[in-house]
Amino acid sequence: MNVDLTGIQIAVLGGDDRELVFIPKLAEMGAVVKVVGFGAHQIVEPSILCDSPEKAVEGADAVIMPMPGTDARGVIRAVYSEKKLVFDESLAEKLSGTPVFIGVAKPYLKKLCQKQNVPLIEIAEMDEIAVFNSIPTAEGAIQIAMQETPFTIHKSHCFVLGYGRVGITLARTLKNLGAHTYVAARSERDLARIYEQCLEPVSFDCLEKAISRADIVFNTVPSFVLTRKLLQRLQKHCLIIDLASAPGGTDFKSAEEMGIKAILAPGLPGKVAPETAGNFLAEVLPKLIVKYTT
Repeated sequence: MNVDLTGIQIAVLGGDDRELVFIPKLAEMGAVVKVVGFGAHQIVEPSILCDSPEKAVEGADAVIMPMPGTDARGVIRAVYSEKKLVFDESLAEKLSGTPVFIGVAKPYLKKLCQKQNVPLIEIAEMDEIAVFNSIPTAEGAIQIAMQETPFTIHKSHCFVLGYGRVGITLARTLKNLGAHTYVAARSERDLARIYEQCLEPVSFDCLEKAISRADIVFNTVPSFVLTRKLLQRLQKHCLIIDLASAPGGTDFKSAEEMGIKAILAPGLPGKVAPETAGNFLAEVLPKLIVKYTT
C-alpha cells in the first residue's frame, strides 16, 4: 500500500499489541506519530512517546483510539499503561474539529464528542475492517471450542446464530472442519444463501425446536437471543461461545444455573492474532486518515 502521510500528525491513545504493529507503519508512511499508553522500550523513533493524552494530541490532525475504545466513564483501554488514560471534556475541547478513529464508541464518548464538535469515526463495523477481523474472530472462537470440549469439531453439531460478516466466515470454517453446521438467520435472503452454501438454514422462529441438537452454539448477534427459554432446550454438555460485544446476547445467569458453560468472548482479533489484526488496521487506517484530513 502506497499512502503518503507526510506532514500529517497522528496521536495514538492507548491500545494493545495491535497498535504496536501499525504505529511504526504509520511513521514509515511519513506521519508524525505521538503515542501515549506504552513503555519507552515499546515505542521507537521516529514515533514520539508522550506521558499524557493531552500532550499526545497537541497539534494532531487525527487521533486513533483502541478498537474497544473506552469504558462507560471514558477510561481508554491501554493494556500497557500503569496509569489511567481518560478521555474527558477537557481533552474533547482540545480536539474540536479533529477526526477521532475508534472501533466502537460508548454513549459517554459519543455524547462528549458531539458536544465539542469532534468528528467520531467508528470503524469496527466498516466492511474493510469487519470482514478482515472476521478471520481471526472465527479462528479464535474455534480455538476456544477445541479447548473447552472433550470432542472434535468434526462431526459435532454446531449452531451459528447470525449470518453477518463473522457468521459467514465462522460457518464456512466450521463446515470445512467437518462440523454439521446450522446457521440461524432472520431474512429469507440469508436463509437461501445459507442453503446455497450447503449449510443447514434455521429461521430464528424455528430455533427453539432445532437447537436441541447443538453441541456448540456460537452467537454473533449483538442482542439478547439466547434467552432462558431457549437455553432450556439445550443439552447439558452444550458449550456456548458468545462473540457479541459485552454484555453479549446470552442469559449467562440462567446458563450458570442450568449447568451450561457459556463464555463471553468479544474482541478476539486483538487477543488471538494481534499481529494480523494490527496489519489489517495498518492497511485501512491510512486511507481513512487521508480521507478525513485532506
